[in-house]
Amino acid sequence: MASAAEYPTENIRNVAVLGHGGAGKTSLVDALAWVTGVTSRHESARDGHALTMHTPEEAAHGISIQLTPAWTDWNGTKINLLDTPGYLDFTGEAKAAARVADAAVLVVSATAGVEVGTEKVWEYCEERNLPRMIFVSMMDRDNADFEAVYRDVRARLTKSVIPVEIPIGQGADFHGIINLFSEKAHLYKQGTKTGEYDHAEIPDDLKEQFDRWETELQERLATIDEKYLEHYLEGGRLSREEVLEAMARGMARGELVPLFCGSGETCYGTRALLKKMVELFPHPGETGGEIAQRRGIDQVTELHCADDGPFAALVFKTTTEPHVGELSFFRVFSGSVTSGEEVVNGSDGAAEKLGHLSIPLGRERLEVARLHAGDVGVVAKLKHTHTNDTLCSKDLPLRLDPIAFPKPEIAVAIVGETRNDEDKLGEVLPKLHEEDPTFHGEFDAELHQTIARGLGELHLDVQLERLKRKYNVSVLTEQPRIAYRETLTRRADGRARYKKQTGGRGQFGDCSLRLAPAARGDGYSFVDATKGGVIPGKYIPSVDRGIQEAAAKGVLAGYPVVDFSAEVYDGSYHPVDSSDIAFKIAGSMAFHDVARDAGPKLLEPILEVEVTTPEDFMGDVMGDINQRRGRVTGMDSADGRATITARIPEAELYKYANSLRSMTQGRAHHTRRFAGYEPVPAAETQKVIAEQKAAAES
Repeated sequence: MASAAEYPTENIRNVAVLGHGGAGKTSLVDALAWVTGVTSRHESARDGHALTMHTPEEAAHGISIQLTPAWTDWNGTKINLLDTPGYLDFTGEAKAAARVADAAVLVVSATAGVEVGTEKVWEYCEERNLPRMIFVSMMDRDNADFEAVYRDVRARLTKSVIPVEIPIGQGADFHGIINLFSEKAHLYKQGTKTGEYDHAEIPDDLKEQFDRWETELQERLATIDEKYLEHYLEGGRLSREEVLEAMARGMARGELVPLFCGSGETCYGTRALLKKMVELFPHPGETGGEIAQRRGIDQVTELHCADDGPFAALVFKTTTEPHVGELSFFRVFSGSVTSGEEVVNGSDGAAEKLGHLSIPLGRERLEVARLHAGDVGVVAKLKHTHTNDTLCSKDLPLRLDPIAFPKPEIAVAIVGETRNDEDKLGEVLPKLHEEDPTFHGEFDAELHQTIARGLGELHLDVQLERLKRKYNVSVLTEQPRIAYRETLTRRADGRARYKKQTGGRGQFGDCSLRLAPAARGDGYSFVDATKGGVIPGKYIPSVDRGIQEAAAKGVLAGYPVVDFSAEVYDGSYHPVDSSDIAFKIAGSMAFHDVARDAGPKLLEPILEVEVTTPEDFMGDVMGDINQRRGRVTGMDSADGRATITARIPEAELYKYANSLRSMTQGRAHHTRRFAGYEPVPAAETQKVIAEQKAAAES
């Protein structure tokens, strides 16, 4: 394994590369590493072989599906690049990158503009108050339109955006930029794919646009601080040093977002972007402190990103590789650490040895002797540590704030293709969760199925492919069963007697029972209203248990009966033959007899679904909701996008994400949460009963 140089905190930049799927993030990261000589090959993401795109699943699907760190060096400054997938099925990876980055580059396609994934990752940057740049990629593609993207960003993301480059040509004619900082034209050397350029004068046909945007840039920067405004009013312009200083300050406060342009495929625009990431983004020591919880005591510690602080690092990604084992990627938030040093897991105090300390470069790892505060590292074969755990010094066990991963809401039932596959599921599904916390898989005792949950159908497909590749476990998928409930709608009473004589001591239990519906959510209650010892007190709990066991199996379709009260008000007993088991059976029999007269009704789980879609597709989305027996409860519209809130039966939402993606050209997304239970329509009730009966007979 090769070794790499150390970088002090002030020479580190941690940058999340974010954007919608297919916007060109991975190609840009590959280009940034290539033009600086950190990598020896420049490959295409479209072929599935770029620097940060190396798993078999990524090659098969042609997209990035996981957070992959890399780095590059610009004049002695290390830029840690956190390449992220853009499809919402893998948005947990973008969340993780935003948590450990100090700044972000949002990549927007020059042909597609702002898309739903762009808006989502913009929200993540807002949550973390990350300084950010926007890079308009694919300027060499047909139909590229820089000014249209600029207008789109202003309308849908932020009015703080300010162009700092003007493209010279677009599409196949894209061959340079005018840099508003240097006030020079950069004409790229054709066919070199190194991003190198020659300085030139500003073309005559772009001078008017340059004057207009350069004046706007100067005026916007002058308002950042009174001293800049004073200099601007006195001299009519700010110096280059003042421009950079004002821009960095405005970005840190979220008041300015510079707009760059270029192409990852040709490497055009990459050198200017690298230079400005170093000049304008903060180093880790300039980003403020982190609050960490002291383990075992109710006390917090404020950490500052410096080598002389206590060591604390957050594990933001866990993967496994053949012949290597588990790899843990972490960001150092305080202190420094040396290769081979022993630290502890801040969650449980378990010791871990950081052998072969390395920095990640796509699938490669380069060993380092030491990592300074603020850097990103990777280590293999930690025994007790997984994603969101904190590594820290023994003397001060700490827990950093974890990554707030989105909850998995899409479910599918999985069954092992063979008995051996089925037996392995309980062992390997937790390992997939350790690698990707947005994936959950476990056996559901109520549904009698193993349920896998993820952020979308594609997310689940990829995880099941990993299950086969990494652990040699093959599964089949089926629709998850629905956790229906049954309830009662009116009062009823009746009596049941259990009597059995077998030659010796017999069994006798006799009870009268009254059932009544309760309010939704009130659950079950039991009342002993017997008088005069008609049923001895020691047998009353047995009646209660019999009722509860019978209610768990239902009376219509075998689903648990909920929200009712049971009152035992009369009965009789035999001094010799009565027993706990006899009264338990009597209680069960009484429940079944009475419940059938109490208007039993089937209930189904209802989910509150929030759909965000371009307004152009709002009619299609609402029509589809109606077909799914949904009920729209709210609607809001802003900036060309609509948010529709609806209550939809869970039974109607299987593979809804695929349908939504299809009807909106992939531009809509949804979230869902459990909202409660509601009665099932009569026609649907008969279907459910018939299905349950058929399943029981098969």
